[in-house]
Amino acid sequence: MEADAPSSPNPPPAPEEASQEDPSPVRSSSSSSSSFVSAPAAKEAPPEARKVAAAMEAVERDAVAIAESYASLFASLRIALSNVTTTSADNMECLGEVVGRLQESALEASSKGNKYIHSCLRLNEEMRGLESLSIQIKIMRKNIDSLDLAVDRLLHLP
Repeated sequence: MEADAPSSPNPPPAPEEASQEDPSPVRSSSSSSSSFVSAPAAKEAPPEARKVAAAMEAVERDAVAIAESYASLFASLRIALSNVTTTSADNMECLGEVVGRLQESALEASSKGNKYIHSCLRLNEEMRGLESLSIQIKIMRKNIDSLDLAVDRLLHLP
């Protein structure tokens, strides 16, 4: 029967089928024979089936290890995302506070700037009034200089 297994058109049994032992008689894989094989001969699995079962077990162990690795990776990513989200929320709160303080400072600076501009405008209006006063003082000074010159002439007559 071992010699017939590789040339058989039927595929080798799956690992579950290979591990299950059926005490009932099993049909031979040979198409020409319709006789039953005895139970002790069915218990012995062909070497190819053992190799396939071993390979399937190795694949299953690797799949479990990969699944555990993915689970660990996703847990790490979830924690990292949570940390980033928390940090981002903290940063957004801080940014909101900074923007609020900046807005208050800008309003205060604008208010002080407006007061300065109004003070400059008032000073400019006052300076216009002083301009005419300055002109009057210049005229008065010329008159006083002329009068002083006339008095000096009268006092120093030859």
